Amino acid sequence: MNDLTKSDILNALKNLSDPDIDTASLTLNSIKRMEINNNKLILDLALPLPSINVDTAEQRITDLLKSEYKSITEVDLNLLLKSPTAAAPPEPQKEALLKGVKNTVAIASGKGGVGKSTVAVNLAVALAKDGAKVGLIDADIYGPSIPLMLGVNQKPQIKQVGGSMKLIPIEAYGIKMISIGVLIDDNAPVIWRGPMVSGAIKQFMTDVVWDELDYLIFDLPPGTGDIQLTLVQTIPLTGAVIVTTPQEVSLIDARKALKMFERVNVPVLGIIENMSYFIAPDTGNRYDIFGSGGGEKTAEELQISFLGGIPIDQRIRVGGDNGKPMVSGMPDSENTEIILNISRNLTDQVNKRNSASPDKVEIILEDED
Repeated sequence: MNDLTKSDILNALKNLSDPDIDTASLTLNSIKRMEINNNKLILDLALPLPSINVDTAEQRITDLLKSEYKSITEVDLNLLLKSPTAAAPPEPQKEALLKGVKNTVAIASGKGGVGKSTVAVNLAVALAKDGAKVGLIDADIYGPSIPLMLGVNQKPQIKQVGGSMKLIPIEAYGIKMISIGVLIDDNAPVIWRGPMVSGAIKQFMTDVVWDELDYLIFDLPPGTGDIQLTLVQTIPLTGAVIVTTPQEVSLIDARKALKMFERVNVPVLGIIENMSYFIAPDTGNRYDIFGSGGGEKTAEELQISFLGGIPIDQRIRVGGDNGKPMVSGMPDSENTEIILNISRNLTDQVNKRNSASPDKVEIILEDED
């Protein structure tokens, strides 16, 4: 009972079926106060509604919470009604950064070693194969791997745009790409403090000629640090995708990454489970090396979309090492079709998100009760 969090309450409220209450617009910041005394829940909840039948709404919410959490025997609910906030127009400096980009998607993970960059590269190429105009920013400044995975070793060209010099992104496999890895020597370590890293990420948006794109993908470093915060505070992200493996240690960190995006009001478009299983090429037997179904169960638990699972396949690793993404190098393979389906599931989630009425975006960095 004492482990109940704002996120738990918010997830429960989203199960409320009431035409008068728009639960999709609720965020963690909607819960203004939450206390638990013995079996009594004290809750101050702000609803973006100017007028409803308060007594009826309170009763429905109270009944729902008691039903969801059997240990709650009493709910002291205080509804704070407010006029709905219109979608905030992008701040001028944010809008000017990526004028021609329709959607910005962050590929993230809570920990390293889950194959996030491999997923990001193949996902970007898959979107391009389906006809989208795609850009890819390697935002892992300390460990850039995208140039290797795309077989890129040339330096980007520079041209004058207006009164300033800008980089031309390198094109490979139908996508445009920029990375710190193409700007420094292969063996040169990046020994920078946080502000310099954040500055580099901003330059990848301001000083690169992206032109018109349907998707700009950000391959983030693992964790929830400076680069992630710089990104969400610099541009209005369309959403984030969390990459995990089925094992519990990875899922724990995946949940942390998801919570981070939730706290800064970035929609999580779904979870991709990498290394889901292994099919022995000689026998055709399936082996769940890292466990089974963890990503799908986590998506269900957190009420977000499960975009799909990618099996362990040596050819995916070989393609990354040789600069030939599997989606392009082996277009007829079963696993290429799996990745293409995942990219289409992502497209569906982006379209659903864009068709919904967005709430005002606020950066919330408060501690959860």
